[in-house]
Amino acid sequence: MKSSNIGGQAVMEGIMMRHKDKYSVAVRKPNQEIEVKVEDYKSLFGNREILKKPIVRGVVSFVDSLVVGTKCLMYSASFYEEEEEENQEELTQEEREEKERKEARAEKIMMYGTMVFSIVLSVGIFMVLPYLLASLLRKAGATEVLVTVAEGFVKTGIFLGYMVLISRMKDIQRVFMYHGAEHKCINCVEHGMDLTVENVMASSRQHKRCGTSFLLLVMVVSILFHFVFVAVPFLWLRVVGRILLVPVVAGVSYEFIQLAGRSENKLVCLLSKPGLALQKLTTREPDAHMAEVAIAAVEAVFDWKAYLKEEFQKEYPEEEETKSEEEMQGEAV
Repeated sequence: MKSSNIGGQAVMEGIMMRHKDKYSVAVRKPNQEIEVKVEDYKSLFGNREILKKPIVRGVVSFVDSLVVGTKCLMYSASFYEEEEEENQEELTQEEREEKERKEARAEKIMMYGTMVFSIVLSVGIFMVLPYLLASLLRKAGATEVLVTVAEGFVKTGIFLGYMVLISRMKDIQRVFMYHGAEHKCINCVEHGMDLTVENVMASSRQHKRCGTSFLLLVMVVSILFHFVFVAVPFLWLRVVGRILLVPVVAGVSYEFIQLAGRSENKLVCLLSKPGLALQKLTTREPDAHMAEVAIAAVEAVFDWKAYLKEEFQKEYPEEEETKSEEEMQGEAV
């Protein structure tokens, strides 16, 4: 499998796809039409060379993905919000513009607020809470090494329990179906097949560069890194150290995920298997309509024919430019 460097995310009744400096959001609207929006991808941190270094680029990518993902999720949800009752008096142009500005500001505040809250909550539940619970073993005479080992089991249990619980939610199951469509679409292209609904549906819904695999890897890497604090004498310092290590853990995990996406090494494939297995919880088999949405999202930002031609030596006939009847009539006039 040859990596296409396409990344994506499932949103409400749709899919976001990103490639290089562009990202698209394709959403199946309530009237069943597919709405596609394409925007330039710009990092919050700029384009400085140091941000492209190993580990650092993982942290940058993680934060940027949260921002773009939250923005796309809110965009997709906007199609399904209840319509507001129209005011009896029509707004003037100036009032409408002011209202739009206020709504844009409120949306931006909500987006960043949601992102910050999510990060804080995730660090608290998956990084700090497991250690505090495991620390109770000291009352039974456990050493710091045993507490750290127990922390790993508690952390893994909380994470897997969380995954199982959300996978049972009805609304989330539809998102997971779109997640499956996203993976199938990328797998279809990366395995040298034309991007058609039939080929997408026949492709695998598991992918080594998935965010689910990344999260599981973050859990594992953090457990290993936490042994660094075994000799630290103060509880508060061990807790703070775990929080400060979060960016490093994310950076290391990112590097492995990227390696896994472009490598067929047997060891790398073996280490990727737990993440692939976990994706059985976070992906579902999509239907053909969802595959259509995924294809629309990919084609908006990625020339898959050029990719297949370069990587798999596939040949496609040159598309001849044809003029419509209206254009010909226009020229005649």
